[in-house]
Amino acid sequence: MVTMITETAVYFAIGLIMMMLGYWLIDLVIPVDFPKEINEGNKAVGWVSAGIYTGLGFVIRSAIISDGAGEAMELLKGAVDTVVYAAIGVVAFLLAYFLVDLVNRKFNFGDALKEKNEAAGIMIFGIFVGIAFLVSGVIQ
Repeated sequence: MVTMITETAVYFAIGLIMMMLGYWLIDLVIPVDFPKEINEGNKAVGWVSAGIYTGLGFVIRSAIISDGAGEAMELLKGAVDTVVYAAIGVVAFLLAYFLVDLVNRKFNFGDALKEKNEAAGIMIFGIFVGIAFLVSGVIQ
């Protein structure tokens, strides 16, 4: 039987890696240099970053609790499922970002983030968290 400590360590590692990888991928695609902007105090990008970590954390949590847990093979299957669902979450975040940006023709998210438009950052945070609720609903 797999111990709770082992499960916690495995899911912690997977969760943290997937959140950091998701953050890196989204930063790569959104035309703003997240670390530079955050270093300069850009709260809009801070909100986007918080949305990425919050949303992915929620998706990953849902994947973990949907796993039966207990045996080593179940842990392996749960770990793989968690990675897959986190990747689906990242893709869903990006699709939603670009679709909402396309529909909102009066402003551009990339430009708004570069201009430190905190309202745009909060809106993107909401998009990511909302999509996380949808993805996690499918998981559960």
